[in-house]
Amino acid sequence: MSTAAAAKTQSPDEELDHFRIGSDVPFYLCFGVIGSVYIFLIAAMLIAEATYTSPDHIMAALNSPEVRYSIRLSLISCGVTTILSLWVAVPIGYLMSRYQFRGKYFIDAILDIPIVLPPLVIGLCLLILFQTDLGQYIERAFTALTYAISGKELGITYEIPAVILSQFMVACAFAVRTMRITFDQINPRYEQVALTLGCRRSQAFWQVVFPQSRRGLMAAGTLAWARSLGEFGPILIFAGATRFKTEVLPTTVFLELTVGNIEGAVAASLIMVIAAVIVLIIARYCGLSRSAF
Repeated sequence: MSTAAAAKTQSPDEELDHFRIGSDVPFYLCFGVIGSVYIFLIAAMLIAEATYTSPDHIMAALNSPEVRYSIRLSLISCGVTTILSLWVAVPIGYLMSRYQFRGKYFIDAILDIPIVLPPLVIGLCLLILFQTDLGQYIERAFTALTYAISGKELGITYEIPAVILSQFMVACAFAVRTMRITFDQINPRYEQVALTLGCRRSQAFWQVVFPQSRRGLMAAGTLAWARSLGEFGPILIFAGATRFKTEVLPTTVFLELTVGNIEGAVAASLIMVIAAVIVLIIARYCGLSRSAF
């Protein structure tokens, strides 16, 4: 049979598919143009910042004592915040994934409040909390504990613990959501089989469920670390922006802009951009795209 004859004998389904592909071109083209505008804005924004100043100015800003202190404090506070977030996110995510109980939807809504609230409001709520009798009692107990351990009195409000607490209140909510989705994706049948074989609930969790959640655990930790690094509003309200005391990278950007040092602000922001790119690569590798919100 010739090629022309074969073309004439196409099935109705093949002709319909060919028609659909041709008719869908304007639809995909329209969506592609709209999406390309946003992608172009993101790329242009990053390129503009990266090329705003010379490498010499950026290196000079990075060598300044203020920026070095903010980098060091950011790394320490984000690391502590990540550990605390995972410590809380694993049990909450497991309970919310595996068990049904009265008031579960209410608890679920409370867990999402730090995600939807403006960051400045979270900082204001923390500041008001530590002005109450309960907050002052917590701060006195914390001060006594730090004095007993290190011999130095350390408070919470407008101190480094306020930086960590501000980061924790927001980052932990994202870690909890990620761990809950992770446990939702693990088949509970494996756990039930372990229980029937004589394992206790704790043994089934640590030996069966927890090893399967390692990729989600890494994704939750990465997301919590990145969210902590970029937190600004709660820190500004609850911890302040004091040089060589509560200064982290976002507050460095704010302080450098207030004194007109654009190079210092760009240098600090470039560090956060690079960290965000690394975090996104790790998150994609850990499968966060499959468990995204």
